[in-house]
Amino acid sequence: MTDLDIAQELPIPVERPPQSTHGIVDWLRANLFGGVFNTILTLIALYFLAVAIPPLVRWAFIDAVWSAPNGQACHGAGACWAFIGEKLRFILFGRFPYDQQWRPLAVVVIFVAMILASCDRRLWGRRLMLLWLAGFIAVGVLMWGGILGIRYVETGLWSGLPLTLILAVVGLPFAFPVAILLALGRRSKLPAVRWMCVGYIELVRGVPLVTVLFMASVVLPLFLPPGVTIDKVLRAGIAFVLFAAAYLAEIIRGGLQAIPKGQIEAADALGLGYWQRTRLIVLPQALAMVIPPLVNSFISGFKNTSLVIIIGLFDLLNTANNALSDPNWQGFATESYVFVAAIYWSFCFFMSRYSQMLEREFNKGRQR
Repeated sequence: MTDLDIAQELPIPVERPPQSTHGIVDWLRANLFGGVFNTILTLIALYFLAVAIPPLVRWAFIDAVWSAPNGQACHGAGACWAFIGEKLRFILFGRFPYDQQWRPLAVVVIFVAMILASCDRRLWGRRLMLLWLAGFIAVGVLMWGGILGIRYVETGLWSGLPLTLILAVVGLPFAFPVAILLALGRRSKLPAVRWMCVGYIELVRGVPLVTVLFMASVVLPLFLPPGVTIDKVLRAGIAFVLFAAAYLAEIIRGGLQAIPKGQIEAADALGLGYWQRTRLIVLPQALAMVIPPLVNSFISGFKNTSLVIIIGLFDLLNTANNALSDPNWQGFATESYVFVAAIYWSFCFFMSRYSQMLEREFNKGRQR
């Protein structure tokens, strides 16, 4: 009997078709009740939700006070959203002059518009760079003023949500190219370049952000010549850039190490130089691989802006804390923190979902 006859007599394995999950019952069975252990966990979770959600809804909506002249008229079983309505402008814009708060409002709108425009991949390239450049110029004109008939406002009065967005949206993109250079330098074959990058990355990653901000705000001015000063907001922005660059560099280095050696050899065979190979072949693949940790770092940087309170700047969280000091509206810390948390969550959730979309888009070529 030949090998062909033996192979023909062997039973052919029959593959079962994948379980359909199109219907809601199939989805529940596959995701929530796919076994005894999963069923127990689902029932426990449903129990806790049934216990927690009704009181939360009653506190936040049913028993809530939406309008009140002061805090004394607002104390009750529910949330006092009248406090948020009374202090909304202060929480969002802080100490910025009251009659000029249309300017920070326009800044927030500009930032949101630029972020949404960046989500459209058709704009990626020179047009998007010009859009961001125009946006930064508009933000600077609106916040500083002093031209076009707009009143000058010193940076010490910048606070609230606009300051949070300025430190995060401006600082993190500037940290990204620095991080790429650090990651490439750490993998360099030149010992001096490699050890300089290693030393910087390990030094910055070995200290907390509070220390970097303290150094930028208190220690750095001691080394400047007499009469030379650096704006406090600029110092905080530089500290964020330097701190974020060290963490992003390690993430990008992980992506660079994941590139198969054959890709680099193929680029060399095509006659591409180091920078051409890095820009056209290595970096696009490396960055696509590390999108989740990159976005995680961006989210952490966005939330870390609340630490600028140690150098006398008041971001969104700190203006919410200051709003609680009003003697007519005391005792509503929960409402204040819930409102601020909703704003932080909105921005972070958007970044997370958009990163998942990018990850699926860039991984299509590697899926089989």
